[in-house]
Amino acid sequence: MSTVFEQRVAGFAGADPDAGLSPAELAAKHGLSVSGKRPPLLKYTRQLWSRRQFIASFATARLIAMYTAAKLGQVWQVMTPLLNAGVYYLVFGLLLGQSRGIPDFIAYLCCGVFVFQFTQSAILSGTRSITDNLGLIRALHFPRACLPIAFTVIQLQQLIFSMGVLGVIMLLSGQPLTFHWLLVVPILLLQSVFNTGLAMIMARIGAKTTDMAQLMPFVIRTWMYLSGVFWAVSTFTAKAPHWAAVLLNMNPALIFNDEMRYALMTTVPESILPAHVWLITLAWALLFGLGGYVFFWLSEEEYGRG
Repeated sequence: MSTVFEQRVAGFAGADPDAGLSPAELAAKHGLSVSGKRPPLLKYTRQLWSRRQFIASFATARLIAMYTAAKLGQVWQVMTPLLNAGVYYLVFGLLLGQSRGIPDFIAYLCCGVFVFQFTQSAILSGTRSITDNLGLIRALHFPRACLPIAFTVIQLQQLIFSMGVLGVIMLLSGQPLTFHWLLVVPILLLQSVFNTGLAMIMARIGAKTTDMAQLMPFVIRTWMYLSGVFWAVSTFTAKAPHWAAVLLNMNPALIFNDEMRYALMTTVPESILPAHVWLITLAWALLFGLGGYVFFWLSEEEYGRG
């Protein structure tokens, strides 16, 4: 009896061509794939490029929405860095006397504040770009790198508005309009690549560790104090050990600040820039831009999974 039963079972199993296949093998046989599976890097890059209009539209819409509830509206794009510069001038320029030995300290300070705030805002918004948009991530299929890139574009748009005001400040401070001002374009381009990479790095970390959004303001504030935003780093490096001077001078935030000051201010000499400064700036931009992009892509399948 058991032999007959076993033969019938074997007959039924033989009639089903999928019998005995594991779920993975069965999915592969019928051309099924994991939902949200990470595509190869080149394919992912092509998908991201095809969403460039979405990135631009998303960034513009979010920028407009940021100030709709404020009476001054878009004026706050300029007022925020100006007010920050005013506070720093009161504390560091007047009370602590950091303005001594720095010609045109107000222009020097405003330049540092405007440039560093671009990096600061890109990192902070990038850290929250995944966790604050989980509804969008779970509802629509698109390369998740669109979000930290879009938030960096928002900060770049704000900086472009601020640069117009910074130019006026330079002229009112007595700085002449020179051909060096054209250096602003490559400086901002390289800084944008650098900031985008940092934003993508922090987006992945922030998506896994939500407390990072609370910690980052303190980390960035420390970085700001080391980046010569409102003081001349050369006053310290002249007496510091060689290794400490090298580390401070290689600080990318300091390099971007000093490059912008050199481009806009005749009172800032080229000698404050490290040797081969443009190669160093390009290296920082590529290291964090490409490295951050790959680092973010490696966790593409995990964003929004809960």
